[in-house]
Amino acid sequence: MTPKIRTPLAALALAAAAALTGGPAAAQASKLKIGLMLPYTGTYAALGVAIENGFRLYVDEQGGKLGGRELEFVKVDDESDPAKAVDNVNKLIKRDNVDVLVGTVHSGVAMAMGKAAKDSGTMLIVPNAGAVAVTGPMCAKNIFRSSFSNWQPGYAMGEVVAKKGHKKVVTITWKYAAGDESVGGFKESFTKAGGQIVKELTLPFPNVEFQALLTEIASIKPDAVYTFFAGGGAVKFVKDYDAAGLKKTIPLYGAGFLTDGTLEAQGAAAEGLLTTLHYGDGLDTPRNNAFRLGYAKAYKLQPDVYAMQGYDAAQILAIGLKATKGDIAKKTEFAAALEKARIDSPRGAFALGKNHNPVQDIYLRQVVGKENKVIGVASKQLADPGRGCKM
Repeated sequence: MTPKIRTPLAALALAAAAALTGGPAAAQASKLKIGLMLPYTGTYAALGVAIENGFRLYVDEQGGKLGGRELEFVKVDDESDPAKAVDNVNKLIKRDNVDVLVGTVHSGVAMAMGKAAKDSGTMLIVPNAGAVAVTGPMCAKNIFRSSFSNWQPGYAMGEVVAKKGHKKVVTITWKYAAGDESVGGFKESFTKAGGQIVKELTLPFPNVEFQALLTEIASIKPDAVYTFFAGGGAVKFVKDYDAAGLKKTIPLYGAGFLTDGTLEAQGAAAEGLLTTLHYGDGLDTPRNNAFRLGYAKAYKLQPDVYAMQGYDAAQILAIGLKATKGDIAKKTEFAAALEKARIDSPRGAFALGKNHNPVQDIYLRQVVGKENKVIGVASKQLADPGRGCKM
C-alpha cells in the first residue's frame, strides 16, 4: 500500500486544526514551569539549596515527571529581602509565566509571594516560611504549605517548658514576622499554663550582635530562655550564649531551626539543647531512612528539615497534578484532592488543615553530637488555628 504524501500546505492545515482543538491536551504535553524563588545568597543560602535539592529528589524518584508532566525550572534569588520581593515574584509570574511558585524561607518575602499568588491565581507551595498570615487571612485555594506555621513549634515548646516547671522566661529573636510569631505561639501556651514572660528581647534581622542582650539576660536571671533564630544567626547565637556562660545556669530552649542545619558549625556549644520541630534527623522510620539514603546518594550530603520540606512540596504538587491529570488550571479539583490526602512524609504522615497548613506531630529533640535526636512528641497532630482564614 502506498503511503499518502502530504503537501506542506496540508500539513500546515492539520497543525492549525490540532492547535484549535488540542486545548488542555496540548497544554499538558508542554512542560510545567516551576518558579523557584528561594535564597541562594546571604544568611539563608544553605536553606534555599537544601529545599531545591529535596524538591528535585522527589521529582527524580518519579522519573522526572509529576502528573505526566515534565518540569522546567526557573530560579530567582530572593536574597531574603522583603524590599525586593514584589519585583522578584512578578518576574516569575509576569515575565516567565510560571505555572507554579515554590518559595520561600524568609517570612517577610513569603508574605509578598502569598499576595501575588492570591491576586494572580498562580499556584503557590511554601516549603519553609511559617508566616501565619499565609495560611491565615491570606489563605486561598491555590496556596499550600509543606512546612509549618511559625506558631506551631513555638506553641509546642511553651507546653514543654511549662511542664518542666519553669515559671519566668525571657524570649529573644530577630524583630520580624517569623520571630514575632514563634514567640507568640510560645507565649500563648506557656502563659495558659501559668508561666510568665518577664522580658521580650529583639534585634533587627539579620543583626547578630548579641552581647548586650546576653548581658541583660544574665542580669534578669530568668528560669529559662526561649529563642527563634535560624541559619548563620542561630550558629552565632548558640556559640555566644555558651561563651557568655549562660548555658550552664539558664536553660536555653528554641524552635528547631536553632539547631537544624547548624550543628556542624555550632559544635559543642549546642550539645544537649532541646528544641521542638516537625522533623528530626534520627527519626527511625522506613520512610525517613529511605529519604535520607536517597538524598545522601544524590547530593553527598545529609538532609535536614529544609530538604524534607522541599521534598514534600514536590509531593503536594504531585498529588494535585495526579488528581487533575496534569492540568494545573483545575484549581478546585487540585485543592480538593489535597484536602483529603494523607501525605506520606519522611516526618511522618500528615494531612493539610482547612487552611492548607500541615496538621502534624511536633517532636521534642535533643542535640546529641551532630544529631537532633527525637526524644518524644511535644504535641500530637498539632493544627495551626488558621485565624482569619476564609476560603
